[in-house]
Amino acid sequence: MESVTLHTERLVLRAPTADDVDAITAACQDPEIPRWTTVPSPYTRAHAEGFVELIANWWADGSQTIWGIFHDDVLVGVVGLHHITTHPSGGSTELGYWATAESRGRGFMVEASRAVIDWGFANLELARINWRAVAGNVPSARTARALGFQYEGLMRQGLTSPRGRDDGWTAGLLASDDRTPVEWPIPLA
Repeated sequence: MESVTLHTERLVLRAPTADDVDAITAACQDPEIPRWTTVPSPYTRAHAEGFVELIANWWADGSQTIWGIFHDDVLVGVVGLHHITTHPSGGSTELGYWATAESRGRGFMVEASRAVIDWGFANLELARINWRAVAGNVPSARTARALGFQYEGLMRQGLTSPRGRDDGWTAGLLASDDRTPVEWPIPLA
């Protein structure tokens, strides 16, 4: 499929290009990003170049849809639907995201993710979107909860990354959910 550009009130979401490699490289120097994601550390320009190439390939084969999030033409994060599967009763995918240090706390990730979720349910015939995060990643959990995801449990050593294995939180959002945030049984303070 061809990449799609999404617009929200404050943001433009588009597939990153070679012009964004330096911004991605700079953003991924923040130790919080590899701490909670599978982003390599140390992160090099070659990693960003490879990431941009992968994104183009994933869009082309329809396996993943990844957007750079831009506010006033500045990269503020990345959001995507990963490991998209199809099924006669509706497909599924996993929502993933990271935000630049400077953009956190401004509501950009909820705004961008909401647009991606709406697009995914409307255009990919999804029945379910999964969310997973390393246990303890409270900012990511707050975002997922604000989007209406319902907490589904703790996966003991269920996530792998270059660090090894981590316990992970998991949550889900169904196409039929009203997306009203509900309480989660984990502390999000």
